[in-house]
Amino acid sequence: MREMPTVEEAEELARELLEPLGNRWAHVQAVAARADGLTPAIEGEDEQHLLVVAAWLHDLGYAAPLRDTGCHQIDGARYLIAEAYPARLCALVAHHSAATCEAEERGRLADLEVWPREESPVADALWMADMTTGPRGEELAYSERLAEILSRYEPDSIVGRAMRRAEPSISAAISRTQQRMQDAYTI
Repeated sequence: MREMPTVEEAEELARELLEPLGNRWAHVQAVAARADGLTPAIEGEDEQHLLVVAAWLHDLGYAAPLRDTGCHQIDGARYLIAEAYPARLCALVAHHSAATCEAEERGRLADLEVWPREESPVADALWMADMTTGPRGEELAYSERLAEILSRYEPDSIVGRAMRRAEPSISAAISRTQQRMQDAYTI
């Protein structure tokens, strides 16, 4: 098994696989920057490091050579596990942004459940970084991000249904992260 990659190694891997995707690469860069800005909500340097590395790698499953299941979270995590990355990192990628909802909609829940779903400040902050960053890297409120996603998909599509079902879980993760950020600055 590999050690946890450095932030620079994670960025380089993401660049290699996602830069050809244009807007997806812009989104990932901005999610990583947003995650870095959320590190005060996370206790411990190792945990903060994990958050930023996971942010760089969260959308690897969109890369054409990695696509398999139609669920980018699973495809990205499968790639990382095949390359012997740490299991916790793979699980964070697999479950980012309420992936359970999309996996259920796609009939891929058993594939996702290979990795345990972590409920932690790191997972919450990863979800917040992703779900408050638009497709071209712009910072958005979660309500704006959700509206943007739903504008790209039919209301009864897999993604449309999954995102509406995920709304309470994502909103809760964002609220917890916002509270942790506030607590970090009111010492």
